[in-house]
Amino acid sequence: MSMKKLWVGLCIFVLLSFCVQSAEAAYHFSEFRARLPLHIFKADTVPSGISPQIIKAVYHLPPRGGHGTIAIIGAYDDVTIENDLRVFSSTFRLPECTSRNGCLEKHLMAKKLQSKAGWNLETSLDVEWAHAIAPDAKILLVEARSPSGANLLKAVDYAVSRSDVVAVSMSWGGAEFPEEKSLDKHFVSKSGAVFFVSSGDNGWGPSWPASSINVVSVGGTTLLLNNDNSLSREEAWRGSGGGVSAYETQPVFQSSYSISKAHGMRAIPDVSYNADPRSGFSVYAKEKWYVLGGTSAGAPQWAAIRSLGLSAANDKFYSDKATSSHAAFFRDIISGSNGDCKYYCEARKRYDYVTGLGSPVTVNF
Repeated sequence: MSMKKLWVGLCIFVLLSFCVQSAEAAYHFSEFRARLPLHIFKADTVPSGISPQIIKAVYHLPPRGGHGTIAIIGAYDDVTIENDLRVFSSTFRLPECTSRNGCLEKHLMAKKLQSKAGWNLETSLDVEWAHAIAPDAKILLVEARSPSGANLLKAVDYAVSRSDVVAVSMSWGGAEFPEEKSLDKHFVSKSGAVFFVSSGDNGWGPSWPASSINVVSVGGTTLLLNNDNSLSREEAWRGSGGGVSAYETQPVFQSSYSISKAHGMRAIPDVSYNADPRSGFSVYAKEKWYVLGGTSAGAPQWAAIRSLGLSAANDKFYSDKATSSHAAFFRDIISGSNGDCKYYCEARKRYDYVTGLGSPVTVNF
């Protein structure tokens, strides 16, 4: 090993050690409260963001399909979600999804929950776009008592207990903490459900639960469209969360792929999806149309992709990208950045710490 490589490795080790010591001194799971990686670009009286038809063309997704149940984990009670979903579905000519026809189910983790505007908007985004991508799947909305780590994990545990759930979406996160490895067991399903988590919207820096080795971490991109709404190009979004975990060691699916400069630790994210508010999604909530962005949009839509093909999972993703036919599975994002940390903040060929393996171009992995 050259002296230069040895020096770089030592610097990274010292930096990670300092971060770990600082976190242990000041922050633990008992203090965790989830933040929403969600951004409002604008509000309007009509839908003016990306439509389901446009995003399906961009990512080569089918017009119909979906198997099993997609679980959405949120906090507080969105009392208007069923009506909001009805308006959204009618506007974009999607199949009706209601509690009456069995498509939508809402499970409250307490008898009576508060309602919070920010979490309600997140819920509308997650539920409406999971349904848009996999319109034949069922949606299970699990609402935690609050966004504390303990309450959110109770909601996760309920979703995991359901044998009909094929994918779990978590559009929230926060800073890492020393106990996080002990919580990985919550993101394991006996029935085979796969967990999808937003990587965060603050650029360089890992977050939990995206850092868990048992979840698919979803980073963000920017879509640039032509006048006819066809794809011009896709770049890394500057807000996309990414980095190297301070606590989680590298899982087998990553070590076998040989990710550069991870130094034996969990690399984030795994995959990516449109997240830039400027190319944001049309969402209906409480009698308004919004254009929303953030990595929170990618988690429910990747969960829906799992429902469509029943094969989206990290072990498949990394083996697919390692083959000579990787372009059949992912659009490799090779331009853009999420900060000033040079290698760790720049999109490039193969894996990168901004967009992971890339964005989807299929539902079969």
